[in-house]
Amino acid sequence: MALDKLIAERLKKLENFKEAGIDPYPAQSKRTHLASEALADFSKLSKSKKKIFINGRIVGLRVQGGLMFIDLQDESGNIQLLVRKNQWKKHFNLFKNNLDIGDFLEAQGSLFKTKKGQKSIDVKNLKLLVKSLRPLPDQWYGLEDVEIKFRQRYLDLLINPEIKELFIKKNKFWRATRNFLTNNSFLEVETPVLEAIPGGADAEPFVTHHNALDTDFYLRISLEIPLKKILVGGYESVFEIGRIFRNEGISSEHLQDYTQCEFYWAYHDINDLKKFSEQLYKNIVKETTGGLKTKWRGKEIKWGGKWPELDYYKLFKKKVGLDIDKVSLTELKKKARQHKIKLEKGLGKGRLIDLLYKKLIRPGLIQPAFLMNPPALLEPLAKRSMSNPNRVERLQIVACGTELGKGFSEGNDPVDQRARFEEQMALRESGDKDAQRLDEDFLNALEYGMPPAAGFGFSERLFAILMDRPVRETVIFPLMRIKK
Repeated sequence: MALDKLIAERLKKLENFKEAGIDPYPAQSKRTHLASEALADFSKLSKSKKKIFINGRIVGLRVQGGLMFIDLQDESGNIQLLVRKNQWKKHFNLFKNNLDIGDFLEAQGSLFKTKKGQKSIDVKNLKLLVKSLRPLPDQWYGLEDVEIKFRQRYLDLLINPEIKELFIKKNKFWRATRNFLTNNSFLEVETPVLEAIPGGADAEPFVTHHNALDTDFYLRISLEIPLKKILVGGYESVFEIGRIFRNEGISSEHLQDYTQCEFYWAYHDINDLKKFSEQLYKNIVKETTGGLKTKWRGKEIKWGGKWPELDYYKLFKKKVGLDIDKVSLTELKKKARQHKIKLEKGLGKGRLIDLLYKKLIRPGLIQPAFLMNPPALLEPLAKRSMSNPNRVERLQIVACGTELGKGFSEGNDPVDQRARFEEQMALRESGDKDAQRLDEDFLNALEYGMPPAAGFGFSERLFAILMDRPVRETVIFPLMRIKK
């Protein structure tokens, strides 16, 4: 039957309830037990014949003469209701003829076992809580269309238990992150989403207009700059879990708006960060998945044990065939073209090195490891290495062919930071739209003095990798193109 006819039938049933004096959308309902609680305490409740109240959605409905068998589902699970006409004559026929799968009910009754041994509720009274006007997907077209799954995620959650469990695990993921940091004396803070100057990352921002101030602002592309200003203000261990926005392409690893965690840790450096971040990740993986081994594209990923260190320069020379210390811009462009890497206008050495790394090296990094100390050109906010000022004290956690987080000893020399910002601005002027901008307010803060510190950030990409899913599938409501 066509959808419009099914909806018309349900609208008629809605009117039938109204004509009988029943409010199909009451404000009040009563609940004493979840389905799982009632079943877990079945022995005690069934012996006492205690009356309980259960609420939920109808997911199964069978009528046999003067009996109605109803499968009711709440957040915790399902329970069977048995409604007998001889015990509830008042509205039995009305409900029998006008209930549909998808409706919400409140049931009052006592627990017992049917002749077939099924734990059920012997219903003494039913109350309609919501009359559903649209049939659930599996009743008329299923839910195979990916676009429908994303646009109407509530249906996906409703009929696919594994998707519902996915977002329970995502809650565990962020809860484990927050608990680990707060248990290590980090202070959680909130910083503005709107910024006058987008900073802290190489990314193109979204622009919005503030009517009251008649000023354009940017949606933040990172949490870094304001959190480091807080270190200047005297807090020593801070973190934020917040939404950031990057106006970049869609892929299995990239979203335009997503959740990121960043923390900043005064009087610590990259060596402290390496130990701490490994502990953090192992805790998150265990709390989220129940162990320290996960599956990714058929491979077993081992998060336990000591993670190896990989030297960025040595790996680049081995896999790409170029010496970063000696390579020219021309040689980098030639190598990129050989590997069919698209080159946009104005790309400097740092961006080309990064593109070659992402194309030729990163896909082969499968087991968890630390990628250490890249060129300073790649990370204008990181502290230069004492042994080689052309490199920075940065680590990336890599696994499953991608970056799953990075951190570094934070640059806090305002003179050097200004010079590096100016290098970035020159790249912007030559056409690199992702290059960072000079931020006078941040430089002003550094001039007051920021303590030596380590900083680290990671996003929900880590969760997607743990679940072995594209990142868009792990977002309840991913951004979709507007239908015209």
